[in-house]
Amino acid sequence: MSALVVWDERLLRYDMGDHPLDPVRVELTMDLARRLGVLARPGVVLERAEPATDDMLATVHDPDYIAVVKAASTGRRISLMGLGTSDNPTFPGMHDASALITGATRRAAEAVWTGATERAVSISGGLHHAMPGRASGFCVYNDPAVAIKRVLELGAERVAYVDIDVHHGDGVQEVFYDDPRVLTVSLHESPRTLFPGTGFPDETGGPNAPGSAVNVALPPGTDDGSWLRAFHAVVPGVLRAFRPQLLFTQCGADTYRHDPLANLRLTVDGQRAAYLALRDLAAEVAGGKWVASGGGGYALVECVPRAWTHLLAVLTGEALDPALELPAGWRELAARRVPGQPLPATMGDGGDTRFTPWVPGDSPDAVDRAIMATRREVYPFFGLDPHDPRD
Repeated sequence: MSALVVWDERLLRYDMGDHPLDPVRVELTMDLARRLGVLARPGVVLERAEPATDDMLATVHDPDYIAVVKAASTGRRISLMGLGTSDNPTFPGMHDASALITGATRRAAEAVWTGATERAVSISGGLHHAMPGRASGFCVYNDPAVAIKRVLELGAERVAYVDIDVHHGDGVQEVFYDDPRVLTVSLHESPRTLFPGTGFPDETGGPNAPGSAVNVALPPGTDDGSWLRAFHAVVPGVLRAFRPQLLFTQCGADTYRHDPLANLRLTVDGQRAAYLALRDLAAEVAGGKWVASGGGGYALVECVPRAWTHLLAVLTGEALDPALELPAGWRELAARRVPGQPLPATMGDGGDTRFTPWVPGDSPDAVDRAIMATRREVYPFFGLDPHDPRD
């Protein structure tokens, strides 16, 4: 099994300053993965990132917007097209840093599609909120969308995008909403309680692509077992029906129970279980072609490095034991880089990842109602029975 990790330290330059999206979370992830031997496994290749060109960016983004990003990157005070806000403050070198992340994710997808590697990951990517003509939600350029556009250019006819970030993958959905070649699936906290306010079950695709968007809007407080029940009640069915040639996953870690910006209740163990499920689905429905990116996640020490090290481990080979103790050197680095944050001792939280499979009925459970709402909206487009748990 071969796996490509597109990474170098220049990717840490996507730095908005005093901001929740702190690149230290990526720094600590890669350090932990190295200390645990994940990046030295047989078949794992680390490749230096190369920036996306303007032409590559323009497959998704408006040229006028790219020009504004460049202008804002020189230090000019610009409040335009979503830039210059508290969510998306401008910073010197912003265009170059954003283009580098986009190039890394694009390269990961290209390598998998062309057969250069079986799986690939761009851990600094997953900036799924950026729109064609504006920045949004900490995201300047939409690297998953640019990467998927590249795979389509190379001849792909069916690409599935599964987003498990706590926030709706609105930017990627927007880009491909009317493109029947791309299925976008997003599991997220309800838009009634969380940014960006989209991702309702009745958002199911444009007139030329009915059923191409699948949204599971989960209530605040959803825990490991309930989240996994929702995932398995919807995602395998639509992926099997769609038959993608490549699976792209955005693996934001902000579903964590202590994430400061959201309200779901997953443990790192639950997130690990999600990665294992995605790996198995990639093998089953996409011939093993799996591209993964990072995304959100704001518990900078307690969650993100452990979650994404699990992701890197699952993608490159054997999963890590949640009971594995964290290296003392990593704990020392984390304490030094982010003082005052809780320091976990092991790779897991002792979370319970068992779940009761979904069954149809008039359940008072809010998660079950969310499952049924999504299945009723999209399953008929795939010729599936919303009420049949076998579908």
